[in-house]
Amino acid sequence: MSLANLLHHRRAVRYYDPDKPLDDEKVRQCLQLATLAPSSSNMQLYEFYHVTDKQILNQLAHACLDQQAATTAQQLVVFVTRQDLYRQRAQANIIFEEDNIKRNSPPEKHAKRIKDKNTYYGKLMPFIYARCLGLLGLLRKIMMFVVHLFRPITVNVSETDMRIVTHKSCALAAQTFMLAMAEIGYDTCPMEGLDTLRVKKILNLPYGAEINMIIACGIRKSGRGIWGERFRLPFEEVYRKI
Repeated sequence: MSLANLLHHRRAVRYYDPDKPLDDEKVRQCLQLATLAPSSSNMQLYEFYHVTDKQILNQLAHACLDQQAATTAQQLVVFVTRQDLYRQRAQANIIFEEDNIKRNSPPEKHAKRIKDKNTYYGKLMPFIYARCLGLLGLLRKIMMFVVHLFRPITVNVSETDMRIVTHKSCALAAQTFMLAMAEIGYDTCPMEGLDTLRVKKILNLPYGAEINMIIACGIRKSGRGIWGERFRLPFEEVYRKI
């Protein structure tokens, strides 16, 4: 399908055909494609939990308030943010970029570019993503506001702001996953109505992990699962040309 056809085909399907199982490997490949989604500073502070075990599926469906999309799903994917892994992910970027620069940059620029990457991921990212009861975020906001008086700079750097940034990147991966699933004829439904504490307990997630959304996966049941025509606001209400 073309992108336009794919976007028109994709719907939040709420009832899945019990007689049409999914290929685990195809779903896994769609999750691999999801990692190609843009991620703020390429930090990739997320994890994907691909659930196929029937017992765990039942537990998660109940934690999703027994929504029909969850109870009929053939599989579920839990998208999890991991802001607590910022140091490890920053270090992974440093290791990659050192070799990447040596392979793809002119030799005379190696030293400066490697130094810049080490500064960015070794100092700036740990400072930006660190959390301490809101205090570090307050310090960052004060610092950035002072700089902002003299030149443009990112000012949304509180601990809440950076949590939002982390969830945005995870949501971009989730959307990419849903489009990849639609391309192969699989349906999905993103769910945010859920008991996140129960989900974390079921998956044995660490304290620093947060649930971004759970995506139900399956194949739409003919005549069910899609509730009428799709509603969208008139484009003129959301479009502004400046």
